[in-house]
Amino acid sequence: MKYFKPFIKGIRKPFKLLKVFLKQKAGWLDKPIIVPYNGYGNETDIFIQGMVIEDKGLSKPKDKHRVWKNMLATIKRFSGDEIPGVTVRAKFLDTTQTTTTDDWGFFFFHFHFENKTESLQRKKWHPVHFTLLDEIVENQSPIHATGQVQIVSCHQKLIVVSDIDDTVLISHSTQTLKKLKLMLFKNAFTRSPFPGISKFYNALAEGKDNQVSNPFFYVSSSEWNLYDLLEDFFHFNHIPKGVFMLRKLKTSVFKFWKSGGGNHESKFEKIESLLRFYPKQKFILIGDSGQRDPEIYARLALEFPGRVDTIFIRRIRSRTFPGGDKKIKGKLAQVNTGYFEVKSTHEAALIAAGKGYIHNSYFT
Repeated sequence: MKYFKPFIKGIRKPFKLLKVFLKQKAGWLDKPIIVPYNGYGNETDIFIQGMVIEDKGLSKPKDKHRVWKNMLATIKRFSGDEIPGVTVRAKFLDTTQTTTTDDWGFFFFHFHFENKTESLQRKKWHPVHFTLLDEIVENQSPIHATGQVQIVSCHQKLIVVSDIDDTVLISHSTQTLKKLKLMLFKNAFTRSPFPGISKFYNALAEGKDNQVSNPFFYVSSSEWNLYDLLEDFFHFNHIPKGVFMLRKLKTSVFKFWKSGGGNHESKFEKIESLLRFYPKQKFILIGDSGQRDPEIYARLALEFPGRVDTIFIRRIRSRTFPGGDKKIKGKLAQVNTGYFEVKSTHEAALIAAGKGYIHNSYFT
């Protein structure tokens, strides 16, 4: 069995590692599991990441789950131990790689291919198989998991990038008490999407001819700790499958209610990386005015002129660009980016139909 060394050169969180080490020595560490997150790629490069964590024992949410079960699940999401310094193997198609988890228990794989275009274009989603190579607890059975990567080929013309909180999922991100109540008392089954969002996003995915399958990316300032909740929520509400791009938890477990806060610069960086990785596609960016989506999306459109086709902003507060909205919108028009603030999903759908993003049968 592999025991952790509490102080290793390059480890920036020695006390975190020491905690896991002591739990392991005392026999208190639960079995590890691999949690892969949906990855993405094109005809030559594949990116996928995930975590090795202590099994938190989270069960699938139900409509009739009691409040205390929902509260316990929220606490577990932010209190479980990530396992750093262990080796994970990934197999994609006929290629195998190994890597070591970082200080936060994350692993990351990048596969590069020169002659797999036909195989990669054959379907939209491909499996990636993971194996934990280290024994962390006594009598540990083999630890395996399977993730998926979304392939966006050069033939696809449009990519949809959407925020999550207060764009898809009603979260009250700007109202702390309401946000805390939802996080503690609700689960993925009982949380609510904005009216019409499932129908609208599925229409965007299908395109004007109901066949194109436009890819979706969901970029949020929320932490990876909420991945299972978001994945279940999207599944329960029939929202198009896509790639979540979240951020690492940087705060104490006792500040979990701050999830999704911060300066949101990571959201800019993630969308910027997509614009660079997919240089031939145009983008639709969807967000809300509750935080900094209008500012971030405008920056991206101006830095990548001609690439951001349309920005949809769900209006949460009265003014999006205080003191400078006309100037910003004028600049966006110069780079051929449409900017639309909407009060409802139906209003966004009307605009989308007019721009040829969805089929007119949406309204029948």
